[in-house]
Parts: sequence; structure tokens; C-alpha cells
Amino acid sequence: MNTQGSPVPLEIVLITGMSGSGKSVALRALEDAGYYCVDNLPPELLLAFVALEQRSHATRVAIAMDVRSATSLPLVPAQLRGLREQGVLVRPLFLDATTDTLVRRFSETRRRHPLSGNDAAAAGVPPSHDLRHALVDAIELERELLSDLREQAHVIDTSVIRPSQLQAHVKSLLSAPVSQLTLVFESFAFKRGIPVDADYVFDVRMLPNPHYEPTLRHLSGRDEPVVEFLNQHADVQQMYAHIEGFLDHWLAALARDHRSYVTVAIGCTGGQHRSVYLVERLAAAFGERWITLKRHRELDVG
Repeated sequence: MNTQGSPVPLEIVLITGMSGSGKSVALRALEDAGYYCVDNLPPELLLAFVALEQRSHATRVAIAMDVRSATSLPLVPAQLRGLREQGVLVRPLFLDATTDTLVRRFSETRRRHPLSGNDAAAAGVPPSHDLRHALVDAIELERELLSDLREQAHVIDTSVIRPSQLQAHVKSLLSAPVSQLTLVFESFAFKRGIPVDADYVFDVRMLPNPHYEPTLRHLSGRDEPVVEFLNQHADVQQMYAHIEGFLDHWLAALARDHRSYVTVAIGCTGGQHRSVYLVERLAAAFGERWITLKRHRELDVG
């Protein structure tokens, strides 16, 4: 109950995503944050479970669902719409990773994919004598089965981030209000791949590179000497103005479309100087008008 005596609405974080993408890590982060967590809840039980939690006056619940409930996953989008209409605050998160990353993780852990082995034929995976090929088939089928849930969720790319980074990302997302659009600015290195969670990607590799200045090479775009170097170049200022103008023009429309999160990824060669500088500057500017979060994929390794 709040100070006026009104009931606190139930908040549900629904975690879905690819097998091997880190859902258990995210669920642990939510448990640490005080959420009551349930793993692998069958969709058929979602509404009954929510009703039970409401009767118990629960306020924060996290639920993980995955492709093990493949036959009933199509029920979930309509269930979430119904819960929102009842006043439940729903935060869908989808964890994703590249196919190569998922194949490597399954190979390293020797885990079995839920759509492989004896269940493969029933799930629609064609037979194959090549184990890697069969695993890739299973992963691509899983993407297809989860595509509707991914479309309606905020996506987190776990391909090249550590578990501690994923936990930090999840906790930062939960700090933002549910009912307002949140901007996520992310810097990254093209040499390590484009984030699959990005709604917009801007390539700034053509800008002057502080890496070639010996006194700046070991610094990042958050350090004042790098900021001063980049501020001196007209191309950098023009790039900033173009990105800022594009987002300023379209964000209101995205908010009217009921988007909860918009991820803007800015990449340079190493993800250390130019992209970091622009993320810091854009986050500061848009933070005056919108809820903003920032990530530096190659720097946030704590």
C-alpha cells in the first residue's frame, strides 16, 4: 500500500529469449533486486499465477519463459495485453545473441539445446548427421518460434558481454519508469560485431580517430583530453548534429507508438573513443527531455 492507501500495482518482468543467452543470469539479477522469481512458467499458468500474486499483494515478480513451452508461447502476447488492461505493469525483456555465439556456448558447456535430440523432429528440425548443422537448425527454429515475443520486448544482446554487464543492464532498465519511453545509448566496436539489440545503428568510423594520437590512445571518450580533441573537428560536430536531429524528429512518434525502449547504437573501430564520446554527449543532451540510459559495451567490463 502507498501513503494514500491505494494498492500498489503489480509489476511483472517477463524474461524470454534464446536458449544460452543468459536468462538465468538475468533472473538472478532480478532476485537480487528483490523480485520474486519463477523460472520456466508454462504460459497456460500465467494468468492464474498473476491472480494468485495479486491476492497475496505482491508488487514485484519476475517470470522466465522459454522455448520449452513452444506449443503455448503464442498465448503470451494476448495475455500480456490483458494484464496491461488490468493495470499490471509489464516489462518484457528478450535476451538474444548471435547464432555463432550460441553455438559456441552450447559446445563449450556440452548442454543440449531444447529443440535438439529426440525432440528435434517433433519441433520441426530437419534430420542431420552434422551436429553443428543440427544445432544451427534448432537455433534458427527457436528464433522463429520466439519472434512475436521478441518484437514486443526490449532486446538485450548478450553476445559479447560478461554476466556482470548483463546483470547491470537489467538493473538499470528496471530503474526507468514503465509508462515512459526510455532511450538507451550504446557505444560499441565494429570489430566485435554490431549489437543485435539496436533499433538504430550509426557508423562513426570516418571521424578523426584519437587512437592515432599517442597521448590519447590509452584514454576513452569520457576523458577530457579526448573530448577536447574531438570537439575541435567540424566533422564530429556535424555527425553529432545529424544524429541529434534525427532522434529529435522521430522520438515523439516512437513514444506515440507506445515504444517502451529505443536503443541507439553508435560504433567506431575500437569502441573506445569516438563512439563513447558521442554516447556521452547525446545521453547528456537527451537526458534533459527523455529518460536515458547509456552503455559502453567495450568499456563496461566491471
